[in-house]
Amino acid sequence: MKVYLYAKSGHAIGLDATRRCAAIAKLLQEKDCDPILCTCDFRAGVYAKEELGIKKYVSVDVLSNLPNIMQRGDILIYDTDEASDFMQTHMKDFCTLLYKIPEDIPYTITHNDFFKKQEKHTIEKLFFFGDDDYDNRLLKLCENSEKQNISLLWGHYFFLGNEEKLVQYFNEILNEESYIDSIRSTKYLLSGSLNACIESIKCGGSPVLLRRDDKEYDENLIKKLKLPTVKADSFEDMIKKFETIIEEYPTINFIDNFDINLIINEIFVKLEAYKKLTNNI
Repeated sequence: MKVYLYAKSGHAIGLDATRRCAAIAKLLQEKDCDPILCTCDFRAGVYAKEELGIKKYVSVDVLSNLPNIMQRGDILIYDTDEASDFMQTHMKDFCTLLYKIPEDIPYTITHNDFFKKQEKHTIEKLFFFGDDDYDNRLLKLCENSEKQNISLLWGHYFFLGNEEKLVQYFNEILNEESYIDSIRSTKYLLSGSLNACIESIKCGGSPVLLRRDDKEYDENLIKKLKLPTVKADSFEDMIKKFETIIEEYPTINFIDNFDINLIINEIFVKLEAYKKLTNNI
């Protein structure tokens, strides 16, 4: 019996699910489990190993291909919207335990090794559009705008060559390898990634969510957090709205009362029972 985590990922999707699943996988590893992270994109798996401490990963194009590598009775945690009702029914029959993000494990899951309360923030303002920008939306947003007093954190899947085009609009561009340090070091984060905003909150930051036209967001979670948001047609308008919000930043209603250890313990009970059963055969 093995434990798998599946994260929808890729150049047109980003790494949000990968980061959430990697946080859970790392927690399992610390309990002497040996989980396998499945990502749709090979680069996402490499990133999880190099930056997030994941030991095992494999590329799986789509969720429906998981039975090709899993065995009946394995355990699965998955973060994707790919599963139809029929597929979910089949997965429940196939797996000993099945957990879905955010239904069973919330989007607010992070790992304290990476994201925890910081005493001091060394970056005043930072913009992270997201890891993905397949349609060059950021470049189009910035066109014909003046340079703004904010730094840009580079996205993992941004196109080569765009850095030269975007550098004129920002104080500086921080490379993608500095993602963790940049998020936790930032006081005011403007981001098109809700996951990045959650990580910022965990570090004591004050994030603002940019509502990207090409993304769908968990509106209930945004409302629960009382997370401020902005929507704009130009870079200058976006920064102006961001500046207005951070002048009188609201109180975030962040109640992180989910205990992932309950699920981890449930997984280990099944794993230990399986070991005893197979050792007696």
